[in-house]
Amino acid sequence: MNIGRPAPGEELNPGDVTVPRLAATVILLHGGGRALEVLLVRRNPESRFMGGAWVFPGGAVDAHEGEGDAALRAAAVRELEEEAGVSVPGPEALVPFSRWITPAEVKIRFDTWFFLAALPEGAEPKVDGSEIVDSRWYAPAAALEAGERGEIPLVFPTIKHLEQLSAFASADELLAFARGRDVLPVQPKVVLLGEIARVVLPGEPGYED
Repeated sequence: MNIGRPAPGEELNPGDVTVPRLAATVILLHGGGRALEVLLVRRNPESRFMGGAWVFPGGAVDAHEGEGDAALRAAAVRELEEEAGVSVPGPEALVPFSRWITPAEVKIRFDTWFFLAALPEGAEPKVDGSEIVDSRWYAPAAALEAGERGEIPLVFPTIKHLEQLSAFASADELLAFARGRDVLPVQPKVVLLGEIARVVLPGEPGYED
């Protein structure tokens, strides 16, 4: 993926490497055994970090939430409630799916765990209108197509997750796949080719250079 102009908060860092902050994100699923849909929310365009981008609900772990798995789950539950107005039955309802660490070459960095959660029966997303200004359900492939058409700005981690999610026919199938699966960290790398910055994943050409 080539980057012409980094999204707000994704600027490259010319100085010392920033220590990533622990964060949690929720991929909210809809559809059960029917066609899979996921919730994307739009960050306020005035936000310093990823302003205007369509993302999965999430944010940094607060100091009072502690450390480890319990802190990640508490942050994920809190962020889903604050940003999308959805309350899951409890932290145990979250299923770990992936862990992404922001490239060392970027200023603002997070060590983010992505959790899956099924939309509780009767729940309806409702954005806060401040940090988050809109929300929509998308089939993963449809979200990618909307991003390619320029209808919704998407950032690299969201795009790569939507690509993964596109392989699953339903929320039930996705949850069955994720349960009991080992989650290994993924840390993309930014490779500079002249004035062009290219993001590569482990195993892709240029990552080990």
